Amino acid sequence: MVSIDEVARLAGVSTATVSRALSGRGHVSDGARERVRSATDSLGYVVSSRASSLASGRTQNVGVIVPFLDRWFFGAVLSGVTSALMRAGYDVTLYNITADAAVRQQVFSTFLRRQRVDAVIAVAIELDDAETAQLLDLGLPVIGVGGPNPRLRTLTFDDTAVARLATEHLIGLGHREMAHIGAGPEFEADFRVPSRRRLGFEQALADAGIPANPALLEPADFTVDGGYRAATRLLSGSGPRPSAIFAASDEMAIGALLAARDLGIRVPEDVSIVGIDGYELGEFFELTTVDQFPLAQGERAAAAILAQLEGISDAGTVADLPYELIVRSTTAPPRS
Repeated sequence: MVSIDEVARLAGVSTATVSRALSGRGHVSDGARERVRSATDSLGYVVSSRASSLASGRTQNVGVIVPFLDRWFFGAVLSGVTSALMRAGYDVTLYNITADAAVRQQVFSTFLRRQRVDAVIAVAIELDDAETAQLLDLGLPVIGVGGPNPRLRTLTFDDTAVARLATEHLIGLGHREMAHIGAGPEFEADFRVPSRRRLGFEQALADAGIPANPALLEPADFTVDGGYRAATRLLSGSGPRPSAIFAASDEMAIGALLAARDLGIRVPEDVSIVGIDGYELGEFFELTTVDQFPLAQGERAAAAILAQLEGISDAGTVADLPYELIVRSTTAPPRS
């Protein structure tokens, strides 16, 4: 294994200069930095993470806490986080919060206290007071993504405003009989996303003087299959058929598209459909959506945590994440 002494000899500098050049900490002239880079490339030298940790007090590792690993949204956020952190020379350790309360408690009481990470990013996890206190007790930079926490630096997403925007788009097209595919109570665990999106839907209707029809509210499970089943009930029932459907996720919206196709109902001529998220297959299905840019959410969270690690002052404790209405071919004015 190549040693730092060999790199120093080949580059014609001291081992201290090599260390500063590779860590990015401390002054090193451009010429010396280039000679060190050339020497490490030539010799195939890789910095020992253990030695670097002992010297700097850092592990070059960021812990990321997520509620799901098998859903595309969280995969997209994680992709943004990991790509940005890896470009900065950091490893990532994932902590999957499961429905098992004992496992969740162990993440905060044991795993994160092993001093194997330099910072923590919590994605779409609503931390209770005890969990927040345990994170703060670590004395590490922490970023929360997805919802507010008054004790932590957070990047928040306004689910109510996003749902209002999607519904207002349908209202602006002239729709009055609008259905909503949401989710059941089991999906309320973190930041009450289904309730907030339903609230935005109902607020937009109320502002337009349109009464909400309870018969046009269907629960699902944030999956394509769940959206398909909910839309089938809405579009083939004995009651009035809606002229538009607002689904609380793009996957459910795509399920609704497939249900309409199988029922012989044209989109958007017979029913308009809009979703939320910015799902990667949304463009393929030409789905109108409110994009919340999950990849960019991850990149922004990584940038915020890196800034804290470098001692750069934060602009504030809360920052709103962007979103944008993307109009495609699944929405149109209702038929006369």
